[in-house]
Amino acid sequence: MFRSARVKLTGWYLLIIMLISMVFSVGIYSAMTRELERGFRRAEMRFRAEELGIPFPQQFPGRWEDVNPSLRKVDPRFSFIEDLEATKKRIALGLLAVNGIILGISAAAGYFLAGKTLRPIEKAMDEQKRFVADASHEFRTPLTALKTSMEVALRERKMSASQAKKLIKSNLEDVDSMHFLANNLLSLASYQNNGGNLNFEEVNLAEVIRTTYKKILPLAKKEGVDIKLKIQDCIIETDKMSLGEMVLIFLDNALKYTPRGGKVSISTRVDKKNALIKIKDTGVGISRQDIPHIFDRFYRVDQSRSKNNVQGFGLGLSLAKKIIEIHKGSVEVMSRVDKGTTFIVELPLKHS
Repeated sequence: MFRSARVKLTGWYLLIIMLISMVFSVGIYSAMTRELERGFRRAEMRFRAEELGIPFPQQFPGRWEDVNPSLRKVDPRFSFIEDLEATKKRIALGLLAVNGIILGISAAAGYFLAGKTLRPIEKAMDEQKRFVADASHEFRTPLTALKTSMEVALRERKMSASQAKKLIKSNLEDVDSMHFLANNLLSLASYQNNGGNLNFEEVNLAEVIRTTYKKILPLAKKEGVDIKLKIQDCIIETDKMSLGEMVLIFLDNALKYTPRGGKVSISTRVDKKNALIKIKDTGVGISRQDIPHIFDRFYRVDQSRSKNNVQGFGLGLSLAKKIIEIHKGSVEVMSRVDKGTTFIVELPLKHS
């Protein structure tokens, strides 16, 4: 599809360029031939004036009426007409050759530019197709579980109240999973416009981290993981809500893969024009082959190394990476299997 679109776009480029080129060529041809006719006519008159002994001014008269009447009636010689027509033909052939060269160069340049123009669109469409396919796959699992459990319940002739409650509880868990996935997909979609809907303002980074820490502290206590803060006040130009969401994603991810009794720490420091946030855990770590893919949508590392069957759809880190990119920052990952993982986020103090 994109190959044919590229050819069509190249054709439109060529049509526009050649129309412009032909208009200019016709204008140039008309102007040059008029000047040539004037030049040949003047040369003929000067030659005839010398033959007839008629004085002829050094400069050609501005008006035709100022030319000597005897010279006005002189017809040009055949040799002059023949030379004029030959010169016109050479000019026309030269302009055609120039247009041919322009056509060739424009075809190559147009094909290249059409490819450059369509490449982001092609990439976006491929990304969209993959996104839809992955999302459909992720939705299919909880939907299948819901359908299967309800079909089994319908075939059950006698179901006790406890069995019905257990079924409803299981179905609600699947509904919660789909709700969580839908929310993540909506969040990811909202960040696709590169932060056009975000409100950047000066906020205290330490305050944002403390607020996020309070939100996740109950989960940390439940999981038996200790979270340590080592942060300093730092004013940064950012969107407060998205920054808090990013910190929450990294902390939640650290808790998921840190066994009971483990530790998670978050620290900050200012380096020149940037603020650095370090999130470190003593969890199961990430293998070397997984590290390049952990920010991909719907990518999840081998769960056999985690402390339990970790719930999630592999969208969290993708969301965090997108937020960092909108803030014109960067993220670095360091990890060792069974030793832990460290994420270092670098954000500019000034968004502009």
